[in-house]
Amino acid sequence: MKKLFTVVFVFAFLGIYAQDIAITEDDFLRGSVTPERSWWDLTFYHLDVTVDPENKAISGSNLIQFKALKNGSILQIDLQPPLKIEKIIAQNEELAYKKIGTNAYHVLFNEEIQRGQTQQIKVYYSGKPKEAVRAPWDGGFSWKKDQNGKPFIATSCQGLGASVWWPCKDHMYDEVDSMAISVSVPKNLMDVSNGKLRKVEENDTSKTYHWFVDNPINNYGVNVNIGDYAQWSETYKGEAGDLTLDYFVLKDNLNKAKEQFKQTPKMLEAFEYWFGPYPFYKDGFKLVEVPYLGMEHQSSVTYGNKFQNGYLGRDLSGTGWGLKFDFIIIHEAGHEWFANNITYKDAADMWIHEGFTAYSENLYLDYHFGTKAAEDYVIGTRANIRNDKPIIGRYNLNMEGSGDMYYKGANIIHTIRQMVNDDDKWREILRGLNKDFYHQTVTTQQIENYIIKKSGLDLKAFFDQYLRTIKIPVLEYQYDGKKLKYRFTNTDTDFSIPVKVYIDTNPIWIKPTSNWNVLKQKGKAFSIDRNFYLESKSITD
Repeated sequence: MKKLFTVVFVFAFLGIYAQDIAITEDDFLRGSVTPERSWWDLTFYHLDVTVDPENKAISGSNLIQFKALKNGSILQIDLQPPLKIEKIIAQNEELAYKKIGTNAYHVLFNEEIQRGQTQQIKVYYSGKPKEAVRAPWDGGFSWKKDQNGKPFIATSCQGLGASVWWPCKDHMYDEVDSMAISVSVPKNLMDVSNGKLRKVEENDTSKTYHWFVDNPINNYGVNVNIGDYAQWSETYKGEAGDLTLDYFVLKDNLNKAKEQFKQTPKMLEAFEYWFGPYPFYKDGFKLVEVPYLGMEHQSSVTYGNKFQNGYLGRDLSGTGWGLKFDFIIIHEAGHEWFANNITYKDAADMWIHEGFTAYSENLYLDYHFGTKAAEDYVIGTRANIRNDKPIIGRYNLNMEGSGDMYYKGANIIHTIRQMVNDDDKWREILRGLNKDFYHQTVTTQQIENYIIKKSGLDLKAFFDQYLRTIKIPVLEYQYDGKKLKYRFTNTDTDFSIPVKVYIDTNPIWIKPTSNWNVLKQKGKAFSIDRNFYLESKSITD
């Protein structure tokens, strides 16, 4: 049985509000910046792994290089069973280690590492990693076959953690600065991982593909994709110069993939306009077919949408506009800006990834099909919002918030765009986020403060209401043709935002509060601009 931590422990060490939940030692070790993590900073990984499709097994090592931020002698790494550590080497000596909880290990150095010192360890491991049952949501290795009976293999591990298949510092706050990835596979197969391919090494019965990631990368963004791939390339003339686009699909799918993947340059054109230059020019951009729906692996975006528009052929907005683009190409590539460039420090803030990226679908439509199409789409996705729990999860426990982080998140951001009421300024804010937080891990508070500062709007109560509660503001109103009476309900007392309304077809800005306000304005009809994510209620005396 897992050891249970009391709420008192949580108060003392995690600083979160008391909740009626059972918190385990594993939750703490996975989700918090433990003392054994905080004293060292990742600088480089070299993951070297051999994949055995026949036995659904892997073996290899990970070299972990780090710089000491302060003196330390006990280092936490993570590796999930049934994988096992075989040994850990530093400076040609084998280090002692002990298992803590289910997934964590404390590596014990023979002497204290001094602040400022750069050190490295090499962790050897092997075993049969967890098999993903319903990738990418449950994570692990997908061991599949293509239609010709050849192995078709891929990894996915967001949420569950990269330690489900390789030993690492499995927390999002610390991204490695660069990374080498070497993957050995049977000779008749190809591996596609992150970054640029440096060389292919021929062995007796296998090939080793050596990839190099020249930019910081979050741990779940690292991937292995193995198959009987066909490849083609093109060059995109982007804001930061020439960007290499590489595509990898099963050989039988080459022709339809070449047609469907024409959306990739269109995606880059739209997102570079709204968000700024693609963040990983040195590593290129790859779109890789896999045996599951898809995932935002950095510079190696995975694709399984069956070469059709929509989400497996469905329009998630119910408006028709969702069938104008391939959901996986647009959504997962949008994560290159929000998830891979700007990355949350804590899983509780996962809405930063998913809210902005769901919103990017809307901006893709805006760029290529016009603002009305984009509005129709994002408003249509409101039907998917449940308001079951807050979007922000529980900190320090690897606990995400509600799945509403996608389309409630998108509609929150869309509402802010309306309040900014200046699309040039709004674009500057989106591009500024990607420039000022370039290759950084961030908190929700940082994102909130940035938008507040750059927009000039007082949005503190707005963010608290929409991110930290499930209450949607209700604009109550009464209009008699001469005067408009209005107020907000279902809000905290300090909640107030500008709202665009219409008397007949004339736009008017009001700023409701929890108290009744009156505006004298003659007309026949009153309506609220549909782009504001609000509820409304007409009342009588």
